[in-house]
Amino acid sequence: MLEKLGKIGAFASLGKKSNTLLGVDISSTSVKLLQLSPSGNKYKVENYIIRPLPANAVVEKNISDIDAVGECISQAVNILRPALKDAAVAVAGSAVITKTIEMNAGLTDTEMENQIVVEADQYIPYPLDEVAIDFERQDLSERNPDMVEVLLAACRRENMDSRVTALEIGGLIAKVVDIEAYAIERAFTLLSEQIGLQDEQTVAIVDIGSIMTTLNVIFEGRTIYTREQMFGGNALSEEVQRRFGLSAVEAEQAMKRGGLPDEYEFEILTPFKDTVVQQVSQTLQFFFSSSHYNEVDHILLAGGVAAIEGLAEQVQEALSTPVRIANPVKLHPKVTH
Repeated sequence: MLEKLGKIGAFASLGKKSNTLLGVDISSTSVKLLQLSPSGNKYKVENYIIRPLPANAVVEKNISDIDAVGECISQAVNILRPALKDAAVAVAGSAVITKTIEMNAGLTDTEMENQIVVEADQYIPYPLDEVAIDFERQDLSERNPDMVEVLLAACRRENMDSRVTALEIGGLIAKVVDIEAYAIERAFTLLSEQIGLQDEQTVAIVDIGSIMTTLNVIFEGRTIYTREQMFGGNALSEEVQRRFGLSAVEAEQAMKRGGLPDEYEFEILTPFKDTVVQQVSQTLQFFFSSSHYNEVDHILLAGGVAAIEGLAEQVQEALSTPVRIANPVKLHPKVTH
């Protein structure tokens, strides 16, 4: 979603070197910069960096302190020193309205854009000057071959502008403002071979971040369900801080590098893993209860929590469903933490 109407399909074709972008992920607790390069029909990580954000700079995926986020991006850029400044960033799916409409297949993109602007109030419950809109042609209509399905996406402009401004403060240029759910959908194309996906199989991607867990269910390469709920790895970090009198930074480092007292494993980590399993199960139940599905064929765990040793195996055993940790790219040896 760019200044007015662009193309959702332009949301980063990294295979073309001229279109290569620096990926920027702005979460509730950190900013991540990622630089990829093509490697055959896959991608490899050339470099990345993670920088912590001040508390409450981002609240429930909304930027509340643009200057703080911009400064964090600037620090990351100064350390990473990427060769490119063009970047892609994403807004949360909960901030976006999407709708599939049918339009005359013979219309040019410009004609389609003009018609959408005129008819936008039929699809978007906000004044047009308060939203950023984008669209993308999909498949021809099954009901009428003279019509084409068009995916329409609209986002409150303030959600988009806060990210664009934060990148500018950080010294980057926002070439693409994507939608998280569609970014995940495209990344999934790199994962489907890993899990031996067959036609008509359903995959649940459970992304467990610091504060929020996001479920994306994909069927035949398309997202059919998305849900966010408040739960994440901060619960584990906060319990470690409370139990052992550590700061947030100290707790994170101790959990990654080891060295915590023996009771951490049995009294803190094990109960947390049990809670994660319950959360994953509960999230899937919401999907089942709102659809005609009663199972998924695969579960992919993503986010920092997914890296906890033994968690994927525990989820698989509890839910009797194949579980893997999402890893869409292969790491290059030279990376910056």
